[in-house]
Amino acid sequence: MKITSVRFSNIRSQKSASLRAKGSWKTAGRFSMRSMGRVLILLILPAAAVAAENWPQFRGPGGQGVSDAVGVPVEWNRTKNIVWRQPLPGNGWSSPVLQDGRIWLTTAVAADEGPVSLRVLCVDADTGTILWNTEIAQQDPHITIHPKNSHASATPVVNGGRVYVHFASSATAAVDSDNGRIVWKTQIDYEPRHGTGSSPVLFDDLLIVNCDGEQTPFVTALDAASGQERWRTYRPDIAGKPFSFSTPLLIEVNGAPQLVSPASDLVAGYDPADGRQLWIVRYPERWSVVPRPVFADGLVLVCTGYVGPAELLAIRPDGSGDVTDTHVVWRTRRFVPHNPSPVVSDGNVFLVSDRGIASCRDLQTGTLHWKMRLKGNYSASPLLAEGRVYFLSESGLCTVVRAAAEPEILARNDLQERTLASPVPADGTLFLRSAEALYRIGHPTTGSTSRRTP
Repeated sequence: MKITSVRFSNIRSQKSASLRAKGSWKTAGRFSMRSMGRVLILLILPAAAVAAENWPQFRGPGGQGVSDAVGVPVEWNRTKNIVWRQPLPGNGWSSPVLQDGRIWLTTAVAADEGPVSLRVLCVDADTGTILWNTEIAQQDPHITIHPKNSHASATPVVNGGRVYVHFASSATAAVDSDNGRIVWKTQIDYEPRHGTGSSPVLFDDLLIVNCDGEQTPFVTALDAASGQERWRTYRPDIAGKPFSFSTPLLIEVNGAPQLVSPASDLVAGYDPADGRQLWIVRYPERWSVVPRPVFADGLVLVCTGYVGPAELLAIRPDGSGDVTDTHVVWRTRRFVPHNPSPVVSDGNVFLVSDRGIASCRDLQTGTLHWKMRLKGNYSASPLLAEGRVYFLSESGLCTVVRAAAEPEILARNDLQERTLASPVPADGTLFLRSAEALYRIGHPTTGSTSRRTP
């Protein structure tokens, strides 16, 4: 059996990531000779020509919160190591995405009367200047969401000169990344509960979205060029509440791509090309699933949802059909988050529970190495950079911990602003979105992030 992690959801179109891929270098889709030639050319490019700071989707190039950036800041506060602070219009908890010196993020601007304006913004990463601000759709202001959610919580994905954004059933769209022009816009017919949280992902020429709403949940793939639906796969029967908010993850198993997609009551593996269900693992009466899965050393890690304590499952994704009784390697309910996703480093799994219990477990066995209480509550997913884990609380406190089987706190940094979006790294830099602004954190001499891939 050969199981390797696809570090990048679409190597064919995310050229700058090729040098950093681990495991199989093949794309998660079908490789053409032209695409293979592009990768071979990239392999001989000087390392400096490949921008290590691109972060094109939720949780980065591989979708797992792991960064290859160097010089990521360790210490800061409201006045120390702040390169710039850019106030943002409206309200949104989507995480920023970064490519070639530009940042994109979504927001929802409410008026005193009238509809909510759903928008996507482009920000210059070097200066913090808002370069353009495009309205995608308008939404009924009476649509209710969870108090911790926003009308703009799904993180965009950027690729090939386009930024793809998802605002639940109000609009899904492709926008020109340079000027903000809407290339196409469509509506997906489902009814979210408490708003949306699932971010879109790219596979070859498909934009894939989890649509786990009030009833009849499904996963769908849109043509990335036109927005037309290419496939739709409904979830298996769900006994409890069907709504969930997780973002799927693309991996490779035995040389074939898989889409791992958690939902209420179960997690499933799908063929991302046509939506065919490959396997499922059930966890009955677990709903409102939020964390994105991670994949390392042959195991998929999935956190379940409410009600009661969440559960962490380590699953072998090489089965067929219902593999609940055969492919769950270990499971635990101790210190498992309902909202933040896990992160893996060197055979260790790092988590932080919603109430601030950080922990480290052995990836293969689930053995607990350590736990510690951090201050505050947590929704943002942790970041791994340069052997350090960054845990960002809802109040703006970021605790930096060494990524090791022995606990060691390296720094505590407090912005004193509400923060639910996940941090984004770059060389010498960290971008943090608060309720009020976007921050660029780094030393005053931090260099430009605007290097372009040839």
